[in-house]
Amino acid sequence: MNAVIPKIEFAGVSKSYGTGSKQFQAIEPTSLAIEDRSFVTVVGPSGCGKTTLMLMAAGLVEPDTGSVKVSGKPVKGPSPDRGVVFQQFALFPWLTVQKNVEFGLKLAGVPAAESESRARQYIDLVGLTGFENNLPKTLSGGMKQRCAIARAWAVDPEILLMDEPFGALDALTRVALNNQLLDAWSQRKSTVMFITHDVDEAVYLATDIVVMAARPGRIAKRIRVDLPWPRTEEVRFSAEFAEYRNTVWHAVHGV
Repeated sequence: MNAVIPKIEFAGVSKSYGTGSKQFQAIEPTSLAIEDRSFVTVVGPSGCGKTTLMLMAAGLVEPDTGSVKVSGKPVKGPSPDRGVVFQQFALFPWLTVQKNVEFGLKLAGVPAAESESRARQYIDLVGLTGFENNLPKTLSGGMKQRCAIARAWAVDPEILLMDEPFGALDALTRVALNNQLLDAWSQRKSTVMFITHDVDEAVYLATDIVVMAARPGRIAKRIRVDLPWPRTEEVRFSAEFAEYRNTVWHAVHGV
């Protein structure tokens, strides 16, 4: 029987920043395997290396030791098979929603007609139909982040890497985008690595939760989340959800 190859595999990766007396270890040698089509949330205190780990997967940071593989192949830099969404929306302010979402498709050499069609498909998927011709300055924070997610997904990445994408949003908008993100993921079934400080968000979204500890950054615990799908507001108020939340909270805070 053939072993299943992880979609993302970190093998003994470590990373330090700074030099001399100012050098600090962001992540000690760490290993982690993320399954294909899973939704993994990574939670932990500031400075525990969550973002560094994600940037390694994106090919934007090179580990000091160890290796990162995607589908069994070494990560050697950024690639269209990995879409990245940051907390700051990073939209082009002079481009409309439509043109922002089309941007990556044009870079990939997708013909204009197909780029337009695919962009509209993902604009609809994230609930921005009717705002195709709006500039980012006319959008709310939540709408800007929906546009950023549509742009990342439009190029059809196998993996979506998300670094606290809803961290700057108000609570109600955040909950709405959690639901919309899960709806989109359930249709696409790509692999998602999602970083958050919010324990409730980590539990609600995840198939698996990775809890990291700081100084130096390391994986403290991994938790499989067996809550029912689709996730609903009823799930949020269930006893099972509360139990997972308490488990993650205690793991994060070391109680």
